[in-house]
Amino acid sequence: MTRTQLGLSFGFAVALFAAHNVNAQTVPQGGAQCGDREKVVSHLVATYGETRQGMGIAANNTVMEVFASSSTGTWTITVTLPTGVTCLVASGQGYEALAETLPAKGEDA
Repeated sequence: MTRTQLGLSFGFAVALFAAHNVNAQTVPQGGAQCGDREKVVSHLVATYGETRQGMGIAANNTVMEVFASSSTGTWTITVTLPTGVTCLVASGQGYEALAETLPAKGEDA
């Protein structure tokens, strides 16, 4: 497994773990890390130029999304609860979009 694939796998594992933990907690309505989804997304677009690059369903019907900017390289992972509250889970720099193919069946990764 390449270094990039290992890093991405680890990152998604952390995001899913965090999504489960965010959902398990009581999320403060006015907390610094959570807010109305529309406001959080607007902030990511206006401040960092990030747009949604990927998404998935996590534990207990929470939605995990990856926002990133190809021009600045910044990225943010959010989790949105069924109530509409969106929480920031992780963020960083050096985002690179990948379109890798899976190895052929029967071959090691």
